[in-house]
Amino acid sequence: MHIDPAQHSNMDNYKLLTNLVVPRPIAWISSLSSDGVVNLAPYSFFNAIGSDPLYVMFSVGKNDAGGPKDTARNVHENGEFVVNLVTEELFNAMNISAADFPAQISELEVANLHTAPSEKIAVPRVAQAKASMECKLFSEQQLGANTLIIGEVVMFHVHNDLIDERLHINNFAPIGRMGSPSVYCHTTDRFDIARVSYAQWQQDHS
Repeated sequence: MHIDPAQHSNMDNYKLLTNLVVPRPIAWISSLSSDGVVNLAPYSFFNAIGSDPLYVMFSVGKNDAGGPKDTARNVHENGEFVVNLVTEELFNAMNISAADFPAQISELEVANLHTAPSEKIAVPRVAQAKASMECKLFSEQQLGANTLIIGEVVMFHVHNDLIDERLHINNFAPIGRMGSPSVYCHTTDRFDIARVSYAQWQQDHS
């Protein structure tokens, strides 16, 4: 089947895209308003895009009224945010934080979460998160109804259970986003395979 997105509605295209591009990592973004309110919201249009420098990106749509969401407005105003990673024990709190609370209400409070201070930026992180990344805004770009935000990671916070000389990946159980509107996945069903070089491939097929 061939599907031309120009012949379908934005919602149909969104559903198809988000059901095909899976699983997606979730950025649980904490940001700070000019009034000092800590906003927290999850975004699955998110990924790492570079390691030298360390860049991550996420994309924010409009709110129901067609204006900027709290996250986009806060990051635009103060140029800072924290990416908190969502693990299994934090899933219910993340789901609560996805609701459309007014800007003056902090999602951390209603989700019974606590803040921990960041080291290099003013925006606090989620204390219960097993991993967080402090970020400074590098660029933002309007892509239709979405704002693409790229940030440089300036500090990592990783729980002691996850790291000593190396990252213990088996102790890390982030949640992934699957299809719309509310399908998620565990990421603990894993497998490992050695990377094959071209020379090895030639040897195996000679």
